[in-house]
Amino acid sequence: MQRRTLLTAGAVAGLGALTGCASPQVADYANQRPALDLRRYFNGTLDAYGVFTNRSGEVVRRFVVEMRCQWNGDEGVLDEAFTYADGERQRRVWRLTHQGDGVYVGRADDVVGEARGRTAGNAFRWNYTLQLPIDGRTFDVQFDDWMYLMDERVMLNKASMSKFGIRLGEVTLSFVKRPS
Repeated sequence: MQRRTLLTAGAVAGLGALTGCASPQVADYANQRPALDLRRYFNGTLDAYGVFTNRSGEVVRRFVVEMRCQWNGDEGVLDEAFTYADGERQRRVWRLTHQGDGVYVGRADDVVGEARGRTAGNAFRWNYTLQLPIDGRTFDVQFDDWMYLMDERVMLNKASMSKFGIRLGEVTLSFVKRPS
């Protein structure tokens, strides 16, 4: 019986390791079109519409974002004005730097350290820790953030949120670039 338990545990651990290796990488999207250049897409004014879902998939918050974005060479500013369905408002100003070869670094006042990411094809993936205010307290929450350019105006965004490796939920957004 003990041997069967050990074999089962070994098989489950091996399956977990294989599943972890199978997660998508941004390079998997290198041949997808249209090609995403963050400096071109996040330039001008965009509107975004999003939801936060908890671990069970329940929508617990809805919001809209107006983004005013501009670049000067490889330095960009994304000024986000959030309005939540309950009337709460927030603002986040990202300062991005394109480091070449599709690599971007970002900073914002409520981001711990810096966000780091890479584009390939139509996709952008970046990771960061956000200081998230909840019920009068602030928690450091890790984001695994994916964006997919659909066409010259629309991009979809899905971000997984976790703390101590435990999945808390997801943020799903659609960005729509206003005509210039």
